[in-house]
Amino acid sequence: RFSHQDRQWDASFFVQGSLRGRVGGRYEGMLNAKFARDKLHYRSDPRLDVTTMYVDNRYDQREWYASSANRFSLRDWWSVGLSVDYQVNALDADLVDFVYPRRHCLLVAVATSVHLPRFKGQASVLGTFAGERTRVPGGAAGDKRECSPTVVVSWQPREGREFHARAFYKRIFRLPTLNDLYYTFIGNRLLNPERAVQWNVGATRGVTPAGGVLRRLEVQVDAYYNRVTDKIVAMPTSNQFRWTMVNLGVVDIRGADAAVVAAWRPGGAWHAESRLNYTFQRARDVTRASDSFHGDQIPYIPVHAGTLALGVGRGAWDLNYSFIYTGQRFNASANIPENREKPWYTSDVAISWSGRRARVTAEVNNLFNQQYEVVRCYPMPGAHLYLSASITI
Repeated sequence: RFSHQDRQWDASFFVQGSLRGRVGGRYEGMLNAKFARDKLHYRSDPRLDVTTMYVDNRYDQREWYASSANRFSLRDWWSVGLSVDYQVNALDADLVDFVYPRRHCLLVAVATSVHLPRFKGQASVLGTFAGERTRVPGGAAGDKRECSPTVVVSWQPREGREFHARAFYKRIFRLPTLNDLYYTFIGNRLLNPERAVQWNVGATRGVTPAGGVLRRLEVQVDAYYNRVTDKIVAMPTSNQFRWTMVNLGVVDIRGADAAVVAAWRPGGAWHAESRLNYTFQRARDVTRASDSFHGDQIPYIPVHAGTLALGVGRGAWDLNYSFIYTGQRFNASANIPENREKPWYTSDVAISWSGRRARVTAEVNNLFNQQYEVVRCYPMPGAHLYLSASITI
C-alpha cells in the first residue's frame, strides 16, 4: 500500500551544555548536562481506513542527564580515567491503566590507556545500575546491574610505515528503552536486556603519494564475531505504529567490513573525497536446534550492504552525493520465499555553503524517487527536500 490515513505529530525540545577544563598538566575534566522532552501524538481512524482500529494516543517523554568525565595523566604514556553518568527517564501517556514508568540509571566507568610509539592499548570496566518504578504495583520491568569489560589494542609493526593492526574484546549490556517496554497497548515489560560478546580484528593501510591527483588513500578491513543473548528485535504488527519488541534467545553473528577512503587533488582550489563501504554479515538464530528456522538469517538483517559517498568542494561551497544499498532480507525468522524482502537502494545529494559563523545546506533525499520498503507494507518517503541553516554566536 502506498497510501495511509493514520497520522503522527512529533514535538521535540532539548537543551544541553558542556564545561571542560584542565588543571596543570596531569588532570583534565569535563561536565555535561542535558534535558530533553519529546511529545508524540498518533491517530488512526477506521472511518478513513477500514483496515485499522481507532487509536488517538499521546505520549510525553522526559529525560534528565548529567555526566562527569575525569582523566589523570600518571605518565606521558599512561593515563587513567573515571566517568560517572546519571540519567532519569520518565514516560507518560493518556492510555487507560498506563503504568507511568520512571527509570534511574547510574553508569560508572573506570579506564586506563597506554600510548607507546608503536603500540596503543585501552582497558575499561563499565558498571550499569538501573532501577525502574511504576505507579501500578508489579508493572515495572525490575532493577538491573551489570559489569561490562572492554580491551582494545593497536599495533604498528614497522615504524614509519602506514600500517596498523588492531583488535578488541567487548562485553555489551543493552537495557531495553522505556519505549521498548511500555510504548504499546500492553507493553513487553518481560523483555530481557540484550547481552553480547564481541571479538574484532582489523587492519588499516594508508598511502600518501608525493604528487599526482591522488592525495591520500586508506584501506580498512575488519572481521568480527558476536554472540548475542536475548537480542532485542522490533517486529511489525498489523498496526505500523505499535510494533512488538521480542527477544531472540541466541544469535550468532559473523561478518566483515571493508572501506576504501580517498582524498583527491582535482586542481586549483578544488578538493574532493570519496568513500566506499561494504558489509557482509551472517546473523543466524541458533536458539534451539529443534526450530525449523534454526540457523536462518534473523529478520530484516541483510547479508550484503554497502554505501558510496562522493564529495567535491571549492572555497565555501561543498557538493556531496551518497548511495546506499541494502541487500535481500527476510521479514520473519523462517528464510522461505514467502518472507523474502527485495533489496533497496537510494541516492541523496546535498549542497552547502559555509561562512565564518554560518552554514546553509540544501539536501534532496531519495533523489530518483525510488519506491522501496524497509519493512513490508510500509513504504518509505519518495524524493524530499531538506533546508537547514545554522549560526554560531
